[in-house]
Amino acid sequence: MEKLQARLQATSTEYQKLQSDLSVAVDSRQRLDAQLQENEMVKKELAQLTPENEVYKLIGPVLVKQDQQEAKTNVNQRLELIQGDINRVEAQIQEIRGKLDKKKAKLAEIQGSVQQLSKPPVGPALAA
Repeated sequence: MEKLQARLQATSTEYQKLQSDLSVAVDSRQRLDAQLQENEMVKKELAQLTPENEVYKLIGPVLVKQDQQEAKTNVNQRLELIQGDINRVEAQIQEIRGKLDKKKAKLAEIQGSVQQLSKPPVGPALAA
């Protein structure tokens, strides 16, 4: 029985760790979504520029003039990188969810075993 309780505790701890990992991955995914939306807005703004418009890039506390085409290329590259990160985090989330499902089933199995062992044996009643 003590062995079973120890297994239950260890599996429960692993399950909680996976839940924490999932939470971190989901937070990361949300940050990436925000970055993606921000960069898509920048891309739309750059698309509306005419050739005579000037583009500036903030480097530290200084605005530095930047070529329009270079700015557009940089934004497109950033969008590709962010999308790649999103795909990676999505795969990580799916993997963690799969592990969580397995741990949940394992926990239910162990809990069932603990309950079976803790039940008093049911036998025929003795007539007095």
